[in-house]
Amino acid sequence: MIRTQLASGVLTRIRQGVFVATAGVPDDPPDKHLLAAHAELVVHTGAVISHQSAAVVWALPHPGFDRWHECAPSVTIPGPGARSRDAGAVHHRGNLPPAQVTRDEEGYAVTTVARTAVDLAAGRDLPDALVLCDAAMRRVVDAMVSRAHRAQYANPRLARAARELLTQAAEAHGRSGLTTALALADPARESVPESLTAGHLHLAGLPAPLFQHKLITPVGPLYPDLYWPDLGLVGECDGAMKYSDALGYVAEKEREQVLRDLGYGIVRWLAKEVMLTPQVVVDRIARAMGL
Repeated sequence: MIRTQLASGVLTRIRQGVFVATAGVPDDPPDKHLLAAHAELVVHTGAVISHQSAAVVWALPHPGFDRWHECAPSVTIPGPGARSRDAGAVHHRGNLPPAQVTRDEEGYAVTTVARTAVDLAAGRDLPDALVLCDAAMRRVVDAMVSRAHRAQYANPRLARAARELLTQAAEAHGRSGLTTALALADPARESVPESLTAGHLHLAGLPAPLFQHKLITPVGPLYPDLYWPDLGLVGECDGAMKYSDALGYVAEKEREQVLRDLGYGIVRWLAKEVMLTPQVVVDRIARAMGL
């Protein structure tokens, strides 16, 4: 009967032993990825969606140009053993603390956002690790408040609480190597390029900026990407999303002119520059600092 329905297109095989009605197969690539991850939990009792697949659940950004849903589905299966592949999925082995497992919207077990970030950040260099830790801290702050906004991401109390959750996850992980990343992580950073820039500035030994800091101006409050109060220097990381239309481009230029008229120095770089040629960005910022 199953073979007949597969042949007729009524059923679709997700992995060996797991089938769903073809009409229920999503078109969206992230949803397709999660369907495959859910199938692993059907086959493996006690398994938990983790790593790349958990990043899809939590919409965590990728430090590079890839996307998590383009990776193989990933789950953690209880018990000892090495990481392996089966039926196109990645199987991690280990016993997760109950406090670091929750449920996704469909009721499937998934690692918490803090544990997910630690699993993926472990072993990465500092800038990449900050991308994941910063984003995870923002998700934790989102869960703590009814409606998140800039002031809450900059709230030291909320930031400490979020950092504590990531620290606990790192301690349970055991070999994360994330001490520096967790100390520097900041939920105020709004984008991957901002997090990458923070990591490269730290590695270069340059002064740390404030992120999304409120500046009072004649046209109202402005929130530059980076700001060095002692230097009166504003840093702006430009990505395609900032200038999705002509009006956005004009508004950004007007904003910059307001800051220049107030005496602030401005240094700019492109998102792709900090991703592909970070030393170019670090050198440009150092020159703007007079170093």
